[in-house]
Amino acid sequence: MKGEVAAVATEAKGEEVKDEDGGEEEVIIEVVLVKALVLEEDFRTEGRVVVGVEEALGGVIVEEALGGVMVEAALEAVFEVLVEVTVGDEDGAMRLQAFSKKLTSNTPEHPLRPGYGTQGSPVTLRANFFALRLPKDLVVYEYTVEISPKCDEEAGTRSRLFTLLEESSACKPFAGHYAHDSSQKLVSSKQLPQPLTINIKFLEEGETQPQKNAKVYTITITLSATIDTKEVSSYLSGSNRDYNIGPLLAALNLVQQRHATQKGIRVGTSKYFFPLESQGHFLSPGVQAIQGFYVSVRPVYKQLAVNVNACMTAFLDLPGNMVEALESFNRRSRGGMLTLPPNLVKNIKVTTTYLGYKKRSKVFAIGTASAKNQFFPHPKYKRISVEEYFKKEYNIRLQHATDLPVIDIGNKNKPVHVPAELCEIEPGQPYRGKLTGDETAKMIRVACNPPNINAEAIVGDGFSKLGITPPSDILKNFGISVSNEMTGVPGRVLAPPRLFYGQKAITASNGAWNITTVKFHKGAQVKSWWIMLVMDSAARNTIVSGPQDSRLLALRDSFVSKLTNCGMAMPRDKPVPFATPLLPTGTDKFRKDALGIIRTTLQNQLDSARGQKPDFVLVLLSHEDNFIYPGIKTIGDVELGLNTIHLQLDRAINGKRQDQYLSNVALKINTKLGGVNHQLDQEAMNWLKAERTMLVGIDVTHRGPGSKEGAPSIAAVVANVDDTFVQYPASLEIQQTHEIREMVTELEKMMVERLQAYKTKTSNLPDRVFVFRDGVSEGQYDSVLRIELPQILDAFKKFNTKDRKQPYRPRLSIVICGKRHHARFYPTKAEHADKTMNTRPGTVVDKGVTDVFDFDFYLQAHAGLQGSVKSTHYVVIYDENRFTADEIQQGVNNNSYLYARATRAVSLIPPAYYADQACERGRYYLNDFLTGEDPQKKKAEKAAKEKVFEDAKKAWGKGVHSDMRNTMFYM
Repeated sequence: MKGEVAAVATEAKGEEVKDEDGGEEEVIIEVVLVKALVLEEDFRTEGRVVVGVEEALGGVIVEEALGGVMVEAALEAVFEVLVEVTVGDEDGAMRLQAFSKKLTSNTPEHPLRPGYGTQGSPVTLRANFFALRLPKDLVVYEYTVEISPKCDEEAGTRSRLFTLLEESSACKPFAGHYAHDSSQKLVSSKQLPQPLTINIKFLEEGETQPQKNAKVYTITITLSATIDTKEVSSYLSGSNRDYNIGPLLAALNLVQQRHATQKGIRVGTSKYFFPLESQGHFLSPGVQAIQGFYVSVRPVYKQLAVNVNACMTAFLDLPGNMVEALESFNRRSRGGMLTLPPNLVKNIKVTTTYLGYKKRSKVFAIGTASAKNQFFPHPKYKRISVEEYFKKEYNIRLQHATDLPVIDIGNKNKPVHVPAELCEIEPGQPYRGKLTGDETAKMIRVACNPPNINAEAIVGDGFSKLGITPPSDILKNFGISVSNEMTGVPGRVLAPPRLFYGQKAITASNGAWNITTVKFHKGAQVKSWWIMLVMDSAARNTIVSGPQDSRLLALRDSFVSKLTNCGMAMPRDKPVPFATPLLPTGTDKFRKDALGIIRTTLQNQLDSARGQKPDFVLVLLSHEDNFIYPGIKTIGDVELGLNTIHLQLDRAINGKRQDQYLSNVALKINTKLGGVNHQLDQEAMNWLKAERTMLVGIDVTHRGPGSKEGAPSIAAVVANVDDTFVQYPASLEIQQTHEIREMVTELEKMMVERLQAYKTKTSNLPDRVFVFRDGVSEGQYDSVLRIELPQILDAFKKFNTKDRKQPYRPRLSIVICGKRHHARFYPTKAEHADKTMNTRPGTVVDKGVTDVFDFDFYLQAHAGLQGSVKSTHYVVIYDENRFTADEIQQGVNNNSYLYARATRAVSLIPPAYYADQACERGRYYLNDFLTGEDPQKKKAEKAAKEKVFEDAKKAWGKGVHSDMRNTMFYM
C-alpha cells in the first residue's frame, strides 16, 4: 500500500527496504519524471498486472516479464519496461507524466477495449446517431458567469436574468454566436470583451419598464478556458487517450441544444418537448402524453455524433383559466369548495396580470375558503377579505367571490391568496405527479411505436423541432453541420444456447421456447403447503364465496396437477383452504386494519400447526390492491418467515388462460424452493464453469413521487451460491439518500454475506467474481470504482483467516448494465428483422457508435414484443479477468437465457435483473413510507426528514426473516 516512486534518475532500479513500522518489505523505484503512489491492489502475485498498468504502457504486454514473481519484483519489472518504451522517445516525458497521473489517481482507469467481437452472423444496421462535423479551425471560448447579489433559483430569477442579459446592448452584437446553461456557463464562437461586467435592473416578464425599487444585479462574464478542437481527431481515432474531451462535449451540447432550449421545454436531462405544437394523447382527466426528443452530442469511434431519440412524457392538460379548471373537475374539498386533485396541483404554474404586468407564480395550495370569506392582515386595512382587497386596491369586482376558492401562490410562511378567476394556467406544463397504473399502461401503448415510425419521427419532426434541419442560426455561426442520415454500423447476431430440461434438449426460437412437454431440470420437493383465501369487502366482484367453494377446490386440483406435471414432488394430501374474516375498508387508506386481520389469521394457523411452517402459503386474492399485496409480502418475508405465493383469482380461474398462468406460477415456486427450472448446454456454461465463479448483481432503488421526504433508499446484492447459476439469494439494506444517490454504502457487509453463502453451499470460495452493476449513469462509473470497488476488496479481506496459506483475493471484474441510454438500432434488410421489424435476439454492436476507448457493447438478447426494442449497454469498467470481446458478449447472451421466471431470454443479465427485483421487494417492506403521500404536502425540514428515516429503520427492523434469507424470497 505504501510503495512510493521518486523521480530522480534516468533508469529504473530497485532495492528492498523496510517501511517505517518495520512491516512488510517494499521497494522504492526510481524512474524518469514519475512520482506516484502505487497501490498494492494494482499488482498481483500470480504474475499478472491489473488493468490500468498495461494501458499506461501504450499496450506493451508485460506479463511475460513478470512470470511468477512477487509484488516487489513485479513493480521493478513494470518500471524497467516503462523506461524501455519511454526513454529516448520524443514523447517519453509526456507518457510518463500521464502514467504518473493514472497511478496517483484514487480511481482506477477503465480497461481498454481488448478487441472487437467476431462470433455471430454479420448484419448491417442503422443507428440513431448522426455525424457531426466541426470546422478545422474552430475555437470555442468558455466563460464563467457570476451574478451578484445571489438570486433565488426556485423563483426562476437566475433564468430570467439570463433572458435580460441576452436582451442587453452588451450582448446583442454576439447574438446567435453563444449558448449558455442559464446558470454559470456560457460558450461562444466569438471572443467577448474582457472584462465584461453588465448591470441589469430586474424586469418581470411583461413589464415594459423596471419598477422604482427594482433590484439591480451585476453580471460578470469571465473567460475560463479556450477550447481548441485540433486534438479532437487524434482522440476520436484512438491515438490520444489523455486528451480531455469533456469540456468540448459540454460546450457542443449547449450549442446543439440551444434552439430546443429556446423553443421547447426541457424535462430531465437533454429531453425536449414542444407541447404547444404537438398532438397530445389522453391519459386521464387533466393529464396527457406528449412526444418529445432526446438530443446529445457523443464521441464515437473516429467521429462526433448527435444521438437523437423519440421519447414520451406526461403533461398537464388543463383549461387556460383556473375557474374553468376547477369547474371541469367538479371536485369538492372537505370545506365544500371546488378544488383540484392534489396530483395536478403540485407546482402548477399560473400567471397573473392584476399588478400591471405578467407575473409567473407556483401554486402552493388550493384554498378552502372563498374570496369573500378569506381574510388576511394588512397594514393599511388591518383585517380585510380577499374580495374587498382586490376591489379597493385594483378596482376589480370578482364574479366568483362566493363560489370558488382562493389560490395560494405564496409559501408556508407567507401565504398569498389570489382569486381563482385572476389566475391563468400556463400552457405546456410537465405533469409532476406519479402516474397511476392505468395512466402508465396508456402511456406505454402510446409510446410503443414500430421501429420505422420512430425512425421517421426522429429525422422528420425531431430534426425540425431541434433545429437540426434546417440548421439553426447558432449551428451555422459555429460552422457545425449534422448529417441527416443515420449512421451505418456493423452488427452480429449471436447464436442462442441450447437449453436442457432434465436430459431433453430444447432449441429457442426468436429468443423463446415452450415447455409444455417437458419437466423441470430439477423439481423441488414440497412437504407441506397451505391455501389462504383473502376475503376482502373492497372487491367489486366476489369470485368465490368461501374456502369450500367448488371453484376454489377445482383450482386447488389444477394447481397440484400443474406442479406435478412440471416435475415437482407434491404431498399426497391436499391442504384444506382457510380464509380470513371479511376485511374492512373504511377510511384506512393504508389498509392497516385489514393487514392486522391477515397477520392474525396466519399467526393462528401457525399456532395450530405448533410452529411447523409450510414450504409455502398459496394466497388467493380477489383483486389488485396497492397495500394488501405488499403488506402480505412484508408479513411473510419479514415478520413470520413464511414463503407466500399469490394468485389473482380472476386470472387463475379463467379457463382459457389458466394453464399458462399456472405454468408461470410453477416457474416461480420451483425456483423459490431451490429447484432448477432449466440449464444451458455444456458449451454455453464453459465460460462460467472453467473456474469457481460467482456472479453478483447490484442495484439501488430510491423514493419517488408520493414518498415521504427522508424515506430511505434500498440497496440489493444478489449472487449465485453454486455452479448451476440459478439460485441467487439476496442481501437487502436501507440507506439514507445522499447526493451520491446510486452508490451502495453497506456493500462490504452485503458482499461478505454473499461470499459466506457461497462458501456454505460449496465449501469453497469463488476464484472469480463478476459484478454486474445496474442503475448507474455514465457520470457515475468512476463513483462505482471510487466508492464501491474498495468495499468489495475489503469484503475479500474478511476471509483472510489464519488457516489460509495465501490471502484470499479472487479476480474481480465489474460490468455496468445500462438500460437508460438512447441508442436504437434498425435492420437494413427484412431478413435481418423479426416479425415486429426489430433487430433479432442476440444482436450485438461493438463498433461504430461505441466508446472510443472503453470496453463496451450493446446487446439485445431478447425479442422485442412491442414498439422499438432497446438493447442493454454493457460497459466493463474494471477487469482482472481479462475478458475477450467474444467471451463477455457471448457469455452475457447465453446467461440471458437462464432467467428462472420466464421461457424466453431477458433483456438484462439475470443477476442484475434479480437485484432489481430484490430492490422492488424491499420497497414493499416500506410501503407506508414510499406511497400514498400527498404530493402537495410542503417540503420537509431536515429534522423531519431524519425522523422519517429513523421511523423507516424501525419499520425495517432486522430486514428479511432469518428463515428466508438463503432463498430467492423476492421472486
